[in-house]
Amino acid sequence: MIIEDIWFDLKDGRRALLRSPREEDIPGTLDYLVRSAGETEFILRYPEECGRYTPELERAVFERKNASPTEAMLMCLVDGRVVGNCDIAVLPHIKARHRATVAIALLQEYWGLGIGTRMFRELIGIAEGFPQVTQLELDFIEGNDRARRLYEKMGFRIAGVHPDAFRFRDGSLHNEYLMIRKMNR
Repeated sequence: MIIEDIWFDLKDGRRALLRSPREEDIPGTLDYLVRSAGETEFILRYPEECGRYTPELERAVFERKNASPTEAMLMCLVDGRVVGNCDIAVLPHIKARHRATVAIALLQEYWGLGIGTRMFRELIGIAEGFPQVTQLELDFIEGNDRARRLYEKMGFRIAGVHPDAFRFRDGSLHNEYLMIRKMNR
């Protein structure tokens, strides 16, 4: 699904752009994936695992998301630089088509500027365009309190836990929580 350009003001006065991914975003996306993976333990991958991301793979992901009637990806650019992204995907199976998953990530230096809130507003707006979708779902790792506060602000509530789902490099185990946001239908 193609999303047209959405310009908005950041809390620091700069302008940000949300839009569907484009070919010219590939190098910035590859850099963003590695950088974001090294900034926090709360992203699924470590930086050294990002080697599997290639320009060809990202091109294929962009093309699939842009061509899909039930998926969308939004890139966030500030000063022409990829600083974050988010996506939404309606589950493909008949029994689960009332559900859509959402995901979001942002470079740490852009936290607290209103980007995450704006990305969620856009994802919710996209979901409202899918009449069959009655709930949005996401997962977060225990200890990611900043993200949890954002998700709760956007109407998500904890619905389940996967105990000890992640083992950090220091050996500590962390739960993964499922959060759901019911759509007002």
